Amino acid sequence: MITTPRNMKEYKAQVRRALKNRFLATTLENFAAAYPVSRANAFEGIDVEALVEEIARSKDACIPYLEELYARFKTNAEAAGMKVHRARTALEANALIAGIARESGVTRIVKGKSMTAEETFLNDRLEKDGFKVTETDLGEWIIQLRGEGPSHMVMPAIHLSRREVAELFRRVTGRPMDPDDIDGMVKVARRELRQAFLEADMGISGANFAIADSGTIGLVTNEGNGRLVTTLPRVHVALVGFDKLVPDLESALRILRALPRNATGQVISTYVTWITGAVECPPAPGGRKETHIVFLDNGRLALARDPLFAEALRCIRCGACANVCPIYKLIGGHNYGHVYIGAIGLILTFFYHGRENARTIVRNCLNCQACKAVCAAGIDLPRLIKEVYGKILRIEGGKPLKNRLLGRVLKDRPLFHFLLRRAYLAQQPLTRGRPMLRHLPLFFSGEHGFRSLPAIVATPLRDRWEKINPPVPNPRLRVGLFGGCLVDFAYPEQAEALIRLLEGRRIRLEYPMGQTCCGLPAKMTAEDETARRVAAQNLRAMDPDRYDHILTLCASCGSHLRENYPRLLASDARMSAKARQFAARVIDFSSFMIHVLHVEPGSFQGGGRKVAYHSPCHLCRGLGVTREPRELLAAAGFEYVRCKDEDVCCGFGGSYSLDFPMISAELLKRKLDIVTSSGAELLVTDCPGCVLQLRGGMDKREGPKVEVKHIAEAVADARKS
Repeated sequence: MITTPRNMKEYKAQVRRALKNRFLATTLENFAAAYPVSRANAFEGIDVEALVEEIARSKDACIPYLEELYARFKTNAEAAGMKVHRARTALEANALIAGIARESGVTRIVKGKSMTAEETFLNDRLEKDGFKVTETDLGEWIIQLRGEGPSHMVMPAIHLSRREVAELFRRVTGRPMDPDDIDGMVKVARRELRQAFLEADMGISGANFAIADSGTIGLVTNEGNGRLVTTLPRVHVALVGFDKLVPDLESALRILRALPRNATGQVISTYVTWITGAVECPPAPGGRKETHIVFLDNGRLALARDPLFAEALRCIRCGACANVCPIYKLIGGHNYGHVYIGAIGLILTFFYHGRENARTIVRNCLNCQACKAVCAAGIDLPRLIKEVYGKILRIEGGKPLKNRLLGRVLKDRPLFHFLLRRAYLAQQPLTRGRPMLRHLPLFFSGEHGFRSLPAIVATPLRDRWEKINPPVPNPRLRVGLFGGCLVDFAYPEQAEALIRLLEGRRIRLEYPMGQTCCGLPAKMTAEDETARRVAAQNLRAMDPDRYDHILTLCASCGSHLRENYPRLLASDARMSAKARQFAARVIDFSSFMIHVLHVEPGSFQGGGRKVAYHSPCHLCRGLGVTREPRELLAAAGFEYVRCKDEDVCCGFGGSYSLDFPMISAELLKRKLDIVTSSGAELLVTDCPGCVLQLRGGMDKREGPKVEVKHIAEAVADARKS
């Protein structure tokens, strides 16, 4: 039975071992590079956003009525000759299936691929009871022979090399295997498995759909083994989660339009099988197949009643959240999940396999939002991951030191800013007048030395504001600048660049002194009460009624202000409407320059300097801004050098890089390797957090280096004087 590390020390050691597996890294990198292309080709001509919305609405309409859908399915399926059961827990489901096997005189069982059976550890129970069980999906058979769980929901053996498979097959067959003869190994598997099909008394499958109106189950497979499992043996048992219930065929076909495209980039899977009723089967008593459908609850019905987490039941098990996850790409599914892997696995593990198996893995999320952007059912996966982490903290009653410090400091703006000012004095022995901390304080471990950190400035932005921001009589626009911690105390030059760009444009730019941290660090550590109080504090400091726009130079701040402030303050009658108004006025720098100022090339002289671009996660996905930064670079006269993986996370993730420095460092290294080999002279980005990571990494990098700037600085430098 699969377990995950119970504490962070063990889990981090496991992650470090995974990062040393070069084959795994290469395989997952190659797949991650190919997947977006094949997915885009498969969805060509389809309005993906509309399809996702349709699937989400359809699933949401079903979730409150799973009991009623089950009752309809049971009535229709039993009328067609099937037997329908329900199991409250995984243990009940396993016992029920084992009982069916005993009563039917079964000795040998073949199984089709089923994540629900993996969830219940069905094989362990059946084998303990003396049944011979053979997985028939090639990947599942391989990991069964190795005694492992799947490392991906769709491609369970993606972590294995052909040499490992050849050695495994050699041990199983007693014959030498050529690892380069893929067709030969497939033939070996086919020969071994065909005998199992012919000898089996029972076939066990899962189901992608359970259609209430007809009592039909639907299976989506690629190898044909699913049809052999469900047709050859005299007994067929389908283990189906309650969440697979849909009202009608139309609902199933809607999901089917997205499932193979999102999972593997196929327009349609090789086999789509529909089964209704008990069919003829000469070897069976009475000449008809004995067919059982076992519906598994295992927490699903309680989850369906949860106003927040019910959304997780939309999942169609495509595995796309792993396909695009930068962390999964580095360490694989055995280290980024339990039974269910990827982003959805970090959530479902808590509900299906307990907080002991969830407590460490749920912390390993960058909040890069790549999973949310690709989810075929529109699940807000990053949000639910953080909410699960919050539930675990509340249940266990203890908080990490980081959480306690954030809760104490962020709620008190004067204290927070006092500490930042004192940090300037404390850093002097480490900076010696330089703008970077190249040698970190002793309380950082050696693993954190992969980048330099910015020094706290002697005079923060708020203290120099009146001097650097000229008055603007008769302004045509009034704009509030939300600075954020890094612009205020580490990179005030980014705001100064903005001021230079606004000269002569009749825009009054204000910097309300009551503003503080946006609160995202608190939100990311599940300190919602702290995040709520910080949000209210910023709303009081920056009344949206005063401004045409609330401009931010930080994509992370902007995404949090727009998306989370209305949620955090939804229950506050006085602040709720103000939070929505505030969020509606938030705009990022590049969008402001393109859509509000309508900048034109004649104002700039970039001189054709070659510029690479890093797209911050919370800009391209959180705010949905992708085109504007590149348009702005073109308008400023730069030669934009397109690089691979521009929208893949740089590895910062706020405090994530402190919690998992080994992953942050690897993501950063890959990003810098790509940029430095591109021929670019300058790397720009829209987020001071990304500047911190990228510039700090370049500073520590051996070999070629590229200058790193915020896009506001680069564009201001290119402005004609």
